[in-house]
Amino acid sequence: MSASSVEVELDRKQATLAVLPFLLLGLGNLALLLGWGLKPLWAFLILPPILFISVLAWIAFRTGFVRDEGEA
Repeated sequence: MSASSVEVELDRKQATLAVLPFLLLGLGNLALLLGWGLKPLWAFLILPPILFISVLAWIAFRTGFVRDEGEA
């Protein structure tokens, strides 16, 4: 394995570890709302934004967009 592929794997792992708490918080919030008696149809309306933002954050962490690596 080259250093580049190891770095990519580490970035994916770090991105997953960074985004996972927020994804779990969103899914926990959804479970809490459903437990309070929210109609299941609302789960389909609430879940896509949670997943979209989580995937967007994962991509940002994985590609290094959130790090200060820009050239001035």
